[in-house]
Parts: sequence; C-alpha cells; structure tokens
Amino acid sequence: MIAIDLGSNTLRVVQIDCKSMKITNEYEKIVKTADGLAQSGLINDEATARVISAIKEAKEKIDFTSDTLKAVTTEAVRSAKNSDEILLQIKKETGVVFEIISGDEEARLTLLAVKHRLVKLQYASDSFILIDIGGGSTELIFHYENEVISKSFPVGIVTIAQSYETLDSIQKALPGEMLEMQMFCAEMYGSKGKVNSFVATAGTPTTVAAMKLGQTYATYDAKKINGTSLEMKELDFYLKKLLSLPFEEREVAVGTGRSDLIAAGILIFKQLYSMLEFDTCVVIDDGLREGVAIEACSSLH
Repeated sequence: MIAIDLGSNTLRVVQIDCKSMKITNEYEKIVKTADGLAQSGLINDEATARVISAIKEAKEKIDFTSDTLKAVTTEAVRSAKNSDEILLQIKKETGVVFEIISGDEEARLTLLAVKHRLVKLQYASDSFILIDIGGGSTELIFHYENEVISKSFPVGIVTIAQSYETLDSIQKALPGEMLEMQMFCAEMYGSKGKVNSFVATAGTPTTVAAMKLGQTYATYDAKKINGTSLEMKELDFYLKKLLSLPFEEREVAVGTGRSDLIAAGILIFKQLYSMLEFDTCVVIDDGLREGVAIEACSSLH
C-alpha cells in the first residue's frame, strides 16, 4: 500500500506492507506548495513544478506500479483558487490522482496514525490533546476516553512565515492569529475537562526533537524521534541555537529552505504549550500519510 500526503510544505510518501503493517519504503521532499499562497490565493507554477518533480523522484525510489495508491492533499490545495487545474496538471504529468480532504478528515487520519504509534510505544493515556502544526493549517484534536473532538485552523508555518517579515512581528501577531484556537481550547477544557497529556506531530515538533537528539535533516531517524519528550523551555533553547548558526549550517540542521519556517513553527508550538497549560509534550513522527495507509490497509482486508 502506498500513501501520499501533499501538504502545504512537504510531499510525504510511505509504502506499508499491509500484512505486517511495517513501513517498507518512504520518501519526503520539501516542495513549498503554499509558497506565495497567502498573497495571491493561488498555487504558483514553480510550486506545481516542484510537486511534479518530487512525485517523479519518489517513483524512481518506490515502485508505484505494484501497489494500491491513495493520495491526499490538505490546506494549501484546499484553499487555493486554482486547485482543480493544479491537480489536473499533476495527474497529467505523474498519473497520480489526489483527493482534497477536509480538515476534519485530516485530523481523523492523523489521529489514527498517532494512536497506532502510541500503542506500539505502550504509551498509556486515555485522554490527550494531539496537535498537528502543518504548513497551511494546524489541527487540534482532543481525545477523551469516549469522544474525539477536533478542529482545523488556517494557521500554519508557511502562511505565518510569509505573512510577517520578522520573528518579532510573528511573535506579536500570534495571540491574535491564534485567538480562535485559544477560545476552542478554553471551551473544551470548560465543557469536557483538561486532558492528561500533550502529543505533537508534524515538521516543527519532529525537527526540534531531532535537534535535541543531535540529528540533522540528513540523519533524521523517525524511530528515535517517536516518544521523545520536549519541555516548553527547550523550545527557546533550540530556537536560539538554530538562529545562532550560520545560514549554511542552519540549512544542514533543519533542511534546505526550512529554517525560517521552523523558527515560525517553534513560536506557534510554544504558544500552544501556554494555551493548553502543559510544560511537557511527547513527539510522534507518524502523521497523515501513515493514517491514510493504515486505513487503506484495513479496507483491503
């Protein structure tokens, strides 16, 4: 089973053996789908070309012909005015047909993958909040013992980084940008009670966890990332560390063209700690692509 997640910043591909549920192959590439989207409302030609090129590269690494394929895309394509023509062009040039999924569906499938991983880690908590900080949106998923309530917000690392010129201006703007999230969290805690733990997935949390473990973008190892604990105060430490590096070293540490986005992401992440009243968070690498694959595997049985 092959699953593809075309996000606002990254194209992620995973191949899973449905019998053993083991990952047999994976591929990831920064494609910056949402580059310029905040200003124009459109996905531009350069971004489309990057996506097409990345899919072709993934096909060289993974044999797409011998497996069932499910491809989904999220906020950037969801909100772009030219999404239909972009997806048509991608289909024409790669043969891959993407389905635009809603924020709710994205949250549901991400939760499926994260729960699957938490079980493997023997992580015991019936109630937790899962946050998924993406390029164009952030999902907040409250998992109570008998109920899951999620909401998607159009605040992401690409859109925020491209809407403000400096980290200072991002920091000043975030309370306003994240006000709806704040109100949603307050409403959840008020009506359902506080959750026991805080879990995070997606590029920003996993990158900070990788820095903590001494990994770079090239040596990134998801197996070691899963279950890593991050304290709120460590975010300041790793943000300072990232910003103090010369540009070339920064690119090596977190990936080409990602450092400004990760810095913006850390500020969003930090705000979420405060909002959710937690000092510590558990980081999980698995996300939407794994959720898509797990669900598709179960429908094949």
